Amino acid sequence: MKKETIKNGARILLGGALIFAGVGHLSFARKEFQAQVPNWVPLKKDDTVIYSGLAEIALGAALIIAPKKHRETVGQVAAGFFTAVFPGNMAQYKHHRDAFGLNSGNSRLLRLAFQPILIIWALKSTQRNH
Repeated sequence: MKKETIKNGARILLGGALIFAGVGHLSFARKEFQAQVPNWVPLKKDDTVIYSGLAEIALGAALIIAPKKHRETVGQVAAGFFTAVFPGNMAQYKHHRDAFGLNSGNSRLLRLAFQPILIIWALKSTQRNH
């Protein structure tokens, strides 16, 4: 399988996952996502979940449909987004908030370890071949 085909598949899969998560923010997992909003965020938890869900849907769609010349930039924005939401994952761990089946310190810590993988995934799946 060609490297480009694998990269495209990874990019589209990540985009689809972001769209799915964004829809979850707006509907079936709204309460769960509220558990990840740090207390210091100046917005209501539900508003934060809605805005971040809309951002995820937009980013996911951009990852899927962006023309080749813009994919690397979109990947960098997605990596920035994954970095920006990391404090939410930290808050869930620090405050022992159960959500998404993460009901132990170890499971929440494992979730934290996955965040850098998402960042690398966003960057590598959109990186131009030089």
